[in-house]
Amino acid sequence: MKRVLVTEVIAEDGLDLLRRSGCEVDVQTGLDPDQLVEAVPGAAALIIRSATQVTAEVVEAGSDLIVVGRAGIGLDNVDVRAATARGVMVVNAPQSNILSAAEHTMALLLAQARNVPQAHAALSEGRWERSKWEGVELSDKVLGVIGLGRIGKLVAQRAAAFGMKIAAFDPFVSVDVARKLGIELLDLDELMAAADFITIHVARTPDTMGMVGKELLAKAKPGLRLVNVARGGIVDELALADAISDGRVGGAAFDVFETEPCTDSPLFGLPGVVVTPHLGASTREAQDKAGLAIAEQVHLALAGEFVPFAVNVDAAEVSEVLKPFLPLAEMLGSIFACLVDGIPGTLDVEFRGEVTDVDTRYAVLAAVKGLMSQVDEQPASYVNALTLASERGLEIRTITVSEAGTPTGVVTLRGGGHSLSATISPLDYEMRLIGLDEHTLEIRPGHHMLVVRNDDTPGMVGIVGSALGDSGVNISNMHIGETTDGVAALMVVATDGPTPVRVQDALRAHPHITSVRAIDLV
Repeated sequence: MKRVLVTEVIAEDGLDLLRRSGCEVDVQTGLDPDQLVEAVPGAAALIIRSATQVTAEVVEAGSDLIVVGRAGIGLDNVDVRAATARGVMVVNAPQSNILSAAEHTMALLLAQARNVPQAHAALSEGRWERSKWEGVELSDKVLGVIGLGRIGKLVAQRAAAFGMKIAAFDPFVSVDVARKLGIELLDLDELMAAADFITIHVARTPDTMGMVGKELLAKAKPGLRLVNVARGGIVDELALADAISDGRVGGAAFDVFETEPCTDSPLFGLPGVVVTPHLGASTREAQDKAGLAIAEQVHLALAGEFVPFAVNVDAAEVSEVLKPFLPLAEMLGSIFACLVDGIPGTLDVEFRGEVTDVDTRYAVLAAVKGLMSQVDEQPASYVNALTLASERGLEIRTITVSEAGTPTGVVTLRGGGHSLSATISPLDYEMRLIGLDEHTLEIRPGHHMLVVRNDDTPGMVGIVGSALGDSGVNISNMHIGETTDGVAALMVVATDGPTPVRVQDALRAHPHITSVRAIDLV
């Protein structure tokens, strides 16, 4: 039973999912850094939100960690570099709060434009200040969106419904894509000069830290109003406060701050500023989605399966076409490692058929993971498989061959003088080994197999079958693969358990058997 350490509150549905999958869920909230270092040893997974700091020391202490899961989007509190170096997968729930964040952006946009919090506070204190809190309309104003990702697009759609004109800055979005969305792309300086409102939706990185500072604010359209529900530190709070006080910027609405929790910012108390304590994802729906999503990601990581939101895995999002080939590629890599002695200098991973139409990087990674899991003392994962292979001097080459008549797709591994091919059967959608070196096959792969090369003479099947039966090894499947010359033959025998070494040696001693290779996957 794998232990999952949970240090912050997540949805109970997520915890129940992990319990049903056989995990021991250990909830310990409110740990200080020293207590976390003491609690993490022995945990296979660590689930956090925004308060827990997963430092290099925590990762080092978590010698059994397979995955760190952040129930939310941001990873400012996780040392991803340290986790990657240790082969620990880091996953998040990037789609769990996008709707809540977009709606909170609109809430702050409207609240700032109409001075809602200020008017509420005055009236609650007994002051009727109708003329003091005059606002502005959103209709016909230009909204500048910095970062046209999932949240930025949702905000743009909602702002357009208010009659706003949308412009954006995002170097990763093409003009054609923006045009289809009804958005004008501008560079950052142009956007600041044209926009009546600016809303920020970019990640906090070394490149974006302080990107909206004194210099950029000096280029802003007079009276600009700025909204930030993304990450603190992207806007220089002191420079913005000075610009608001000078009257160059009309106001701001902030949900995030450079240092959090934040109870003292130069923005606090300014009349044109609305602030909230990082509430972008603080809806019941977003928290439920985040808790369930991160539990699902952690479950997949612990099972060694494809994890859609692993942030430190070198692969793109996996298409539906490729997904069935991930376990196949991993199994193929594991079997291939048992066929060759050690690690070959070069591993060719070849794809044929419809699978060549999609990004195959994750399948390559799965094959390498399978191979390294059999030959390296360190557990192989999607995170560290390529690193382990590189350390062993393995060169990996990807080959794609568009070939008519191969509708489902075939994966072939070559290296060290051997080749192994497999596909997904269109009849039952299960894996099939279909080629080994110069032989053609059709057999379901198993965790225990015997590969016997022999002369093509009568009685060989009986000899192998009797040897296994007499030793109590049950045969679950068998296939004979012949070469075109009709001289050499090959038997691949799937068994319910490992074949004893003494039986292997007895078979090797037979005059018509040239080699015996046992495949027992760890």
